[in-house]
Amino acid sequence: MSLMISISGLRGIVGAGLTPEVLVRYVSAYAEYCRRGPVVIGRDGRITGKPLAHIASSTLLSMGCDVIAIGVCPTPTVQLAVEQTGAAGGISVTASHNPIVWNGLKFLASTGMFLDADENSKFWAIADRPAREYVSWDKLGQHRQDDSFLDKHIEAILALPFLDVKILQKRKFKVVVDCVNAAGGMIIPALLRRMGCEVVGINCDVSGVFAHDPEPVPQNLGDLCRRVKSENADLGLAVDPDVDRLVIIDETGRPIGEEYTIASAVKFVLQKHKKRNGEDPTVVINLSTTRAVEDVAKQFGATVVRTPVGEINVARKMKETGALVGGEGSGGVILPSVHLGRDAPVGIALTLQHLAEFGGPMSGLRKSLPDYTIVKSKVELGTLDPRAVISRLADRYAGEGRVNTDDGLRVDFDDSWVHLRPSNTEPIMRIISEAHDEARAKELGSVFMREILGGR
Repeated sequence: MSLMISISGLRGIVGAGLTPEVLVRYVSAYAEYCRRGPVVIGRDGRITGKPLAHIASSTLLSMGCDVIAIGVCPTPTVQLAVEQTGAAGGISVTASHNPIVWNGLKFLASTGMFLDADENSKFWAIADRPAREYVSWDKLGQHRQDDSFLDKHIEAILALPFLDVKILQKRKFKVVVDCVNAAGGMIIPALLRRMGCEVVGINCDVSGVFAHDPEPVPQNLGDLCRRVKSENADLGLAVDPDVDRLVIIDETGRPIGEEYTIASAVKFVLQKHKKRNGEDPTVVINLSTTRAVEDVAKQFGATVVRTPVGEINVARKMKETGALVGGEGSGGVILPSVHLGRDAPVGIALTLQHLAEFGGPMSGLRKSLPDYTIVKSKVELGTLDPRAVISRLADRYAGEGRVNTDDGLRVDFDDSWVHLRPSNTEPIMRIISEAHDEARAKELGSVFMREILGGR
């Protein structure tokens, strides 16, 4: 499949599914959806990003939208810029962690959050109309370049009340960072140096030529892990091309696991929280995120709310509940006091302050958190109807665990849980299982794989 259209936006192989014609169709529809108001545009640094951003900008201008172009920057910086400028929307030109042949567009609402299901439905309905009304020469939008938002993003983070830059500057962490030659190279080293760190950068040249598969998972981070050890660094950090996911490597060169990015951030923020009017804080995470977050929240009397997978689902629920912190187990930390979106730079600042106050090594901080292992697998459904599978297994396990069908099927047991999610693009079922030890997590995943196939 060379073009994917989903709640996450538009994503495709450049020159195949993702063509100028496709861009014009959807960007012009987005301009109409935004009532031809001003739109912020940023891009993640991919080689194809500049021409795609030019096409998007020209289309918006031709629809009468003013364009605020903020250059190569993280998606969270685009989100922050939409909030701060009061724009009608924003577009991040990115394919997130997809390989270099891909690119895409993430569409934002005027809130700085991604379009939700209802908003996307209205947007897609406009895109399905055959005709578009462009403006005359005297009503074209105005184009403005504004390169200030990377600094504004950094300043917003450093202004957080529980960050003590003097402590961080005194600690002088040595950090190895892998920005996969994309937008992270524009902000991560600068942020780290502002916090007094000695920075060893690898793949930070923002050339857009990825040095490895850009998804920040352990199998793609071998060079970073080895460099952390050889440099005798305090920790390593890896981000994806549009810098909304953060992976942490401890001082031994071992990834602590994406799930523990959010678990560590939640613990640190809850430690700093002071109850107001006797109210317990709220934490929002998705249904596939580690139970370690719930264990941490319980220590501080916080309430945990789970949502379907997807940043917008988490962010919207955070706004609705006034949540203190939240995110997704894929390494995405959301701190509403900066903005309502996954933000790797925010995660980095929380991690370093947490580590400085913890006083020990990164491996020790990881050991201080509840210990779980997540195992992810998938199974081919063939002719099986995924809805029928979910219904059958929900009935089957109703008496054995806590059942949630908000997004596929999640079943919580006393010491473990499993989450089944049908793919929107392939005839497969994703199986995420977690337990205190890997053997139990794998066994649980295998049990449910057999249960799924039992209905073939």
